[in-house]
Amino acid sequence: MIQYALKCSKGHSFDSWFQSAEAYDKLAVTGMVTCAVCGHTEVEKAIMTPRVRPARSAAATPPVPEAAPAPTPKLSEPASDMEKAMAEVRKQIEANSDYVGKDFASEARAMHEGEAPERSIYGEANLEDAKSLIDDGVPVTPLPFMPNRKTN
Repeated sequence: MIQYALKCSKGHSFDSWFQSAEAYDKLAVTGMVTCAVCGHTEVEKAIMTPRVRPARSAAATPPVPEAAPAPTPKLSEPASDMEKAMAEVRKQIEANSDYVGKDFASEARAMHEGEAPERSIYGEANLEDAKSLIDDGVPVTPLPFMPNRKTN
């Protein structure tokens, strides 16, 4: 396998892998190498920086110690401000709404039609049921998280 830096006649640069140098030549002559950006077939090799490995003696010397990496956050804790905000939204929804599980579509429709008392609910609905609720004017919105499932 060989990787080439390529550019098209429109000025786009991109990289691509080929089975061999001969394979690239065959594909280029037949117009089968196209620009990854615009699809243009006038493509040529661009100047590349070669990848040079250090000498074996240099590779055998122990590496210089680096500064200690930043502590890795626990997977159970939000890592970014966005994740923290989403965790807070989830906490508020779960604290102030009833989880109705797979009955979400029927519960939401019953409340909309006045057959059940209105209250805040959240749960699960398949795509077809969600579209049907929206088409029928039932005020629903998808949540950017899955409900916690309690298992024994």
